[in-house]
Amino acid sequence: MATRRKFVFQAAALGAAPFISTRVTRALAAAAERKLGFALCGLGSLSTDQIAPALRKTAHCRLAGIITGTPAKAARWQAQYNIPARNIYNYETMHRIADNADIDVVYVVTPNAIHLENALVAAKAGKHVFCEKPMEISVERCQQMIDAVKAANRLLGIGYRCRFEPHHLECMALARERHFGAVKVIDAHFGFNIPPGVWRLKKDLAGGGPLMDVGIYCLQATRYISGEEPIWVSASTTKGDAARFSEVEESIVWESRFPSGTLSHCSSSYAAAPAGYFRVLAEQGWFGLDPAFNYGGLKGLRSDGRAINPNARDQFAVEMDDFARCILEQTPTRVPGEEGLRDVKIMMALYESARGGRPVALS
Repeated sequence: MATRRKFVFQAAALGAAPFISTRVTRALAAAAERKLGFALCGLGSLSTDQIAPALRKTAHCRLAGIITGTPAKAARWQAQYNIPARNIYNYETMHRIADNADIDVVYVVTPNAIHLENALVAAKAGKHVFCEKPMEISVERCQQMIDAVKAANRLLGIGYRCRFEPHHLECMALARERHFGAVKVIDAHFGFNIPPGVWRLKKDLAGGGPLMDVGIYCLQATRYISGEEPIWVSASTTKGDAARFSEVEESIVWESRFPSGTLSHCSSSYAAAPAGYFRVLAEQGWFGLDPAFNYGGLKGLRSDGRAINPNARDQFAVEMDDFARCILEQTPTRVPGEEGLRDVKIMMALYESARGGRPVALS
């Protein structure tokens, strides 16, 4: 039946081909070949070590410009990537990208609490916005970003790279297809030992500690593995080293309950050895990834002894190419601003639970 449907579809397409105008055909081909210009806003380690190299591997994107407050970085990047001087901006001149046709997308990679400010400027300039996670540090600020980009008639996407990563996609499929029966429990952890003095330890910039930084990966995993939104959460935090963690939590553990009855147990820490994994316990077996959230080298196992070992791809290249295709084809992205807003809502509920020492129900 599938073969027959394929044959009928192909035959119909061939029959219609003579009636498609040459102008339309050329326009479609040009759109498929066009590479959208990305400007990276914030040139920290993520942009330097991951995003810029990934842009060289994409099919539909190119590094067109940079926005940085550090002149020395601007000079290095200009030399390394042959960026025209007209495409180099600082945060005071960023609004001028409105007049630059080379730039289609602004990829916001600044500290969490500056995401909204950068996104507002980009949207007002008529550019699409791709924003690193967490989207922002409050529900209200997330909504402002969504509203501003929507008002500008541009597309907003959030940098949830794992939603495009083959190992994670295979785990999602195992859960959706109930390969081992219904999912009952999801365990997840992600953390590392953070050095003192970095911006992630400043609450006004980060919005919180490890939960906002790497714990969000665990939260995301429970949501896309279960395919549901939590209806109840309970959390507990610890400060530990008072000097290093005077503003944000050192570690956090939390539990969630989902409508189907699935439970999750997650943790994140800034004071433990680097580790990131998840395991999904189902009725007739289990599966998971360890490591699960790294930029590469992911490994998956199943209780039946089979490995989860799809062909790995550059996670940043895949997510940027997908966003570019959505713009070119005028289709929705699977990681819209509303997705980022959902995570921030849940994380705020987790902090509320930790402060109050009681569970919090979610609508």
